[in-house]
Amino acid sequence: MTQLITETQIIDDKDLDYDVIVIGAGISGLYQLYKLRELGLRVKVLEAGTGVGGTWYWNRYPGARFDSESYSYGYSFSDELLKEWDWHEHFASQPEILKYLQYVSEKFDLEKDIQFSSRVKSTIFNDDQRIWTTTLENGDFFISRFLISAVGILSEPTLPKVDGIESFKGRSFHTSRWPHEPIDLNDKKIAVIGTGASGVQTIQEVCKVAGNLTVFQRRPNWCAPLHNGTIPKDEMEEIRSSYKNIFQRCWDTVGGFLHTMDSRGTFEVSEKEREDFWEHLYQSRGFGIWQGNFKDMLIDPEANKLMSEFVANKIRSRVSNPKTAEKLIPKDHGFGTRRVPLETHYFESYNRDNVELIDLTETPILSITADGLKTTDREFEFDIIIYATGFNAITGSFDKIDIEGMNGLKLKNQWEKDLETFLGLQVSNFPNMFMVLGPHALLGNNPRSIEYNVEWITETINYMRNNSYTRAEATAEAVQTWADYVAEQGEHLLSNKVDSWMTGINTNVEGKNKRILARYSGTAQSYRKRCDEVAQSGYKELNLS
Repeated sequence: MTQLITETQIIDDKDLDYDVIVIGAGISGLYQLYKLRELGLRVKVLEAGTGVGGTWYWNRYPGARFDSESYSYGYSFSDELLKEWDWHEHFASQPEILKYLQYVSEKFDLEKDIQFSSRVKSTIFNDDQRIWTTTLENGDFFISRFLISAVGILSEPTLPKVDGIESFKGRSFHTSRWPHEPIDLNDKKIAVIGTGASGVQTIQEVCKVAGNLTVFQRRPNWCAPLHNGTIPKDEMEEIRSSYKNIFQRCWDTVGGFLHTMDSRGTFEVSEKEREDFWEHLYQSRGFGIWQGNFKDMLIDPEANKLMSEFVANKIRSRVSNPKTAEKLIPKDHGFGTRRVPLETHYFESYNRDNVELIDLTETPILSITADGLKTTDREFEFDIIIYATGFNAITGSFDKIDIEGMNGLKLKNQWEKDLETFLGLQVSNFPNMFMVLGPHALLGNNPRSIEYNVEWITETINYMRNNSYTRAEATAEAVQTWADYVAEQGEHLLSNKVDSWMTGINTNVEGKNKRILARYSGTAQSYRKRCDEVAQSGYKELNLS
């Protein structure tokens, strides 16, 4: 760590601590480090945790696993890595995923440039010197030319806005902050609050061992069967020989998944063909029922209504108690308009004698108590409370850091006014700062988007170095053009007309009650085409100097 620089002059690269500071050692941060080292740059990755993994380091709750096929989710950049690694399940569990990322880190000797237990408190840009000063919570700071955020879109957990959370005498934790040591759940009285993706995965596992499990549902979600299975060695060899086609398939589909929309419309086929197709999708593995459905299912309200009723009837057929079944069927959004949790016997969990469902729309939680919690209807006693209450999505991880750009402007304040970026990769007034999967970047099968984002950022920095540029900032015009394009691409999607983390809504976070376009909703092809055009034009949309 250098002495704090005070002269008002552009600092020479040799006087910097690092060329690049990267925040986060998850899938994004690891690959970004790998690519920047290829350029011969001096890079330091700052990671709050004690090890690599990001999402898969923090989320250790029972049942945590991929919802994309394992072999479509791993890195594609190294043939050697693809030849060496065996996936054991079509949808790997958290321990296997973490082991994979640790293997990647060790194979490419990444940890030597990662500093763990290093939570970033603030990072400030000095325009005269063209440097970022990044300060940790312990007071250490680092000077760099570039700053790259790899903090993730779902990494800042939120708890419900109820009184008394600290008063509970038993054990309690958010799913994404699950303790590293083993937790004894056997025969315990357990509460799970929340039935989103992590809640679904947790509930279907905890119900098997709990003495009593009480599920507090804030709002039901449409779920579909995962149909996971183990991968025998001969099948893994077949997958390995198909990797080129697998990644090409992901490149060609609209969301980077192995599944893509059917070319037919819902009403272009007979009722029997429609039902047979949906039944096939329901019995098939993974996101096909969401990403491989009829082409109008996510844009036509009538088509979506029919699909929603099909899935509602599946829920009714799987849950023994008709009243419970109706509580588990969403009424405020259609199927696929929020990210669809994939499950394994989740609905059957409610047929067990030791499981009870409490609908919080009927009897809200008044407070957490020393012994459990209290609703408007009754009091409950628990040994353990599990908060599956989601994240301050997309911007939450940025908001936790005091990020200051030109003229003392805070990123949080700028985004409170208008959530705007350029390609989801840069922000005006914050030169030399890049983001992997920032707001308005392409989401979907995230590792496929991450690899593209990382490579674009790396090529941009390389272009700057080759042309002796020390400053890059998106122009206001470019940001506005991108904002207009994002709005245009999402105009017809039903998902942008419902409340979810994808539209910036989180009732647990102050100020996040207004629906916005928080993500890019177009195809992967249209996103990459636009980004490629920027690079091929010599980055004319950036102020380079």
